[in-house]
Amino acid sequence: MKRTVTGMALAMTLIASSGAFAQEAKADTSITVFKTPWCGCCQVWADRMIEAGYTVETREMEDLTLIKQQGGVTDDMAACHTSVIGTDRKYVLEGHVPAEAIERLMHERPDIAGIAVPGMPQGSLGMGFDPGARYTVHAFTRDGVAPTVFMRMGE
Repeated sequence: MKRTVTGMALAMTLIASSGAFAQEAKADTSITVFKTPWCGCCQVWADRMIEAGYTVETREMEDLTLIKQQGGVTDDMAACHTSVIGTDRKYVLEGHVPAEAIERLMHERPDIAGIAVPGMPQGSLGMGFDPGARYTVHAFTRDGVAPTVFMRMGE
């Protein structure tokens, strides 16, 4: 009888834990995209994120300045849309960030504010996607440290 109770308690703990892990994993695949209503490439990027298995919520705004400021996105890292992913640790995804970079970010969970693909590089996801396109994904912080290379695409 004691083994049965202990076994049941262990099973219940594992079931409860797996539910928490599932919720965290689901939240870590949920992306909120802040974009202007007239930007079509932002919607293409959001659609590609859905195809990659992410849950995407799009919020259209006339002006993204405050969102970018809150996310720590400086002018040199800015792009056409700003997204957020994560639960306990939220990350900013600025611009046409490729799915591979997001997967790496969420796996490694570095101590940064987010990653960015500044501007709108031709061939990036949402900009006439070309898997061989060469551009850089930058990591940035909120403490004024210069952005660093997070990943180079097309190399």
